[in-house]
Amino acid sequence: MSSRSSLLSDLQAALRRAQHPLRGCELQALPDKGLAHDHVRLVGSGWLARVPKQSQMGLDAAHNLAYQRACFERAAPSGHTPALHGVLPPSDHLPRGALLVQAIDGRPARLPHDLGAIVAALAAIHALPLPAASQRAPLLAAADPLRDLHQEISAQAQHLSAARVSPAVATAVAAELQMLADLCDRVERPPRHLIAFDGHPGNFIVRDEGSAVLVDLEKCRYSYPGLDLAHATLYTSTTWDVETHAVLSLNEVASAYRTWRQAMGSAADAAQSWAVPLRRAMWLWSVTWCAKWRVLARQPLRASSAGEDWSEERSGSALIHHVRDRVDHYLSASVVERVRQEFEALERALAA
Repeated sequence: MSSRSSLLSDLQAALRRAQHPLRGCELQALPDKGLAHDHVRLVGSGWLARVPKQSQMGLDAAHNLAYQRACFERAAPSGHTPALHGVLPPSDHLPRGALLVQAIDGRPARLPHDLGAIVAALAAIHALPLPAASQRAPLLAAADPLRDLHQEISAQAQHLSAARVSPAVATAVAAELQMLADLCDRVERPPRHLIAFDGHPGNFIVRDEGSAVLVDLEKCRYSYPGLDLAHATLYTSTTWDVETHAVLSLNEVASAYRTWRQAMGSAADAAQSWAVPLRRAMWLWSVTWCAKWRVLARQPLRASSAGEDWSEERSGSALIHHVRDRVDHYLSASVVERVRQEFEALERALAA
């Protein structure tokens, strides 16, 4: 991936090489807000170029584009995601290629005001028909999504020692991991659906008429909607993005879960008892990712265009400063204890 300073010229060269109809558009780089992509507006076209910095899924450039393409295509019938217009393949100018997607007009979400719209957007994705097992690739569709998630979290948890978390945090994470392992040993599972797996509020844009659009689709998989509901409402999600920063009350979180159940109707019945267990699992994924990032961000930039690369050299200093601040905050013993206490209180609130 080229440096951000040459992003526009490289994208322009890739558009020309592809003889793309919009190769003559003025290009405008959007603020550097994400660790996985740069975004460039094709001025006047209604399109954005989504240029990968790395693959959070650990894929090579071609498979990363194919995976993201499938995310946009599978979620599109929900009406709450941007349309995919095309793909620029990997090239000398753009080693990781790019996706061309619809630019959504709107504003960042305001919490708690827009929480209902966010949950409704997620429910629209979850309500999409589940494809036959043979039609789910290339998206992740594990035989046992819960056990697969436990393995993913356990791999991230290997970084806890090098991340130098406090003994209290290490003990808390170990206890939650054991609870998740025990959950995996149960026979029953909630119904699986298409989920975003990255539905934190900062990834939504709210249109003028009030509907929410999930604009970052990179990690979709066939798994459990409770993970999305958690990621939309956890403290570690609602305080991640500067523009959507908010601390939700217990009643506001419980209301979001009830809004989702109402939107899903009878399809939500079998998922109800899994709400808090999957919330604990999503938080575990998030907090162990923080430990992983704290360790891997210190590594030098990789020359390869394949796989993950969390090196802080891939993003601007302001973004890295913000991420480091959030990671340090979420890995603090006080925040870990705060989140864990909320689990118990939410269990009681949803039961009531």
